[in-house]
Amino acid sequence: MRSIAYLIFPVLFFSCSVFRTTTPTPKTEFRGVWIATVANIDWPKNPNDNTAKKKADFIRILDFYQNLNFNAAIVQIRTAGDAFYPSQLSPWSKYLTGEQGKPPKEFDDPLHWMIGETHKRGMEFHAWLNPYRATVDLDTLSLSDQHDFYQHPEWMVKYGKKYYYNPGLPKVREKFNTIINELVRNYQVDAIHFDDYFYPYKIKGEVFNDSITYKKYGLPNQSLEDWRRSNVDSLVKNVHTTIKKHKSWVQFGISPFGVWKNKDTDPKGSDTKAGQTTYEDLYADPLLWTDQGWLDYLAPQVYWSMDYSLASHRIITQWWANNSKGSNLYIGNGTYKIKNNADKAWKRRNEIPKQLILARNQDKIDGNIFFSAKSLMGKHDRVVNTLKRKFYPSPSHNPVGLIKTNREIVQPSLASYKRHNKTLELCISHNDSIPRFLNLYRSKSGFEREDSILSQKKYLSEREQSICLEVKNLRNPIGITITDAYGNESEVVLIQTP
Repeated sequence: MRSIAYLIFPVLFFSCSVFRTTTPTPKTEFRGVWIATVANIDWPKNPNDNTAKKKADFIRILDFYQNLNFNAAIVQIRTAGDAFYPSQLSPWSKYLTGEQGKPPKEFDDPLHWMIGETHKRGMEFHAWLNPYRATVDLDTLSLSDQHDFYQHPEWMVKYGKKYYYNPGLPKVREKFNTIINELVRNYQVDAIHFDDYFYPYKIKGEVFNDSITYKKYGLPNQSLEDWRRSNVDSLVKNVHTTIKKHKSWVQFGISPFGVWKNKDTDPKGSDTKAGQTTYEDLYADPLLWTDQGWLDYLAPQVYWSMDYSLASHRIITQWWANNSKGSNLYIGNGTYKIKNNADKAWKRRNEIPKQLILARNQDKIDGNIFFSAKSLMGKHDRVVNTLKRKFYPSPSHNPVGLIKTNREIVQPSLASYKRHNKTLELCISHNDSIPRFLNLYRSKSGFEREDSILSQKKYLSEREQSICLEVKNLRNPIGITITDAYGNESEVVLIQTP
């Protein structure tokens, strides 16, 4: 102990220079959920709902996952050349307002509001974008005249029943980089997130017509396949550079298709028989991106059951744990398949728990993400109860990005307190310039032993210098710390309550 400061009874307030915790679950673990907006999968339930209902539905999602001690919401804010926020670069999404380009009523900046509500619940907000999908169908008459289909028709490639941005065009990459720049500078996002859609999944008998672009921009002796991969590589590298230039603590994560390559086409691939692979069919090379340090996290979508014959969740998860390096690694779990898939394994309520145990047993895996938000809400109560009791009984710290700037975090201070029967309201102040979380720890035996658990987290806005929280069950000592955006943690402030 370096100092003890006594305040008016009943609170004793002092500092401790050594603070370690052990928890029944990992102290640091990513627990994310994808909130899909395309086709109104998760939110809004109906684009024609009034603003009050849209807000209530979004809050219902957040509250459900906060109760499960999740710590990140990955929210789709760009589905196909559109936006869920006011922008001169993209029209309003039809999934938000019912008509592309039409602004929402009494909802000036939905993204700002969603970020705020997510942060109120101690969760990170990851802005999820699809970079190359331009339309979801061939109904171009429903597109706004501000959509790139009309503004830059030369950027479009028709493939199957959709239009795509041509990844080989430098101007396409420049435009998307400008979109990222706008988001990172104007919003307090914690991460930028891409899903698995790069070059489109292949359709038998269809040709992605980028031959003219390849002839113009391809290098001598560079195959079409390698050129396509280099285009995606350039996008990823440029986005990483743009993010870090403005806010080095904002993370960049990508969630690729679960199978990199099958073993029968490359000995380094997984022992699977996937019909398509991320490297050979989507022209995405996530192993390169992590090796080059362009990603803070990778979250492969391993949506199969543990022992599915063509693509085993067990085999693929272990493959990623053994082969990816240079970034945090999370596993994407297909909770949408529970009791909703021809594979009989998904009828058993222990399928997801087994997958979580597998991930926790891999040293290099740092957490999980569920697809999608609605998959557990109002159903599968036995699975949900198992998650709460056995896997997520208490909060956890969020993993930090690759840039880990060491900073000394000044101890927070107790600005005020009020006691109401068995509840204590604490108001904590701090003066850090890039705070992230206020952490509340509990201990049954005091803080001399390594038996404290993280009990509550509050997200700290960059504009906030103080925050209040309510604490119940006052029998045990309470510890308070501040964590910054790089994961540096202050010394603990201990609050004793008789």
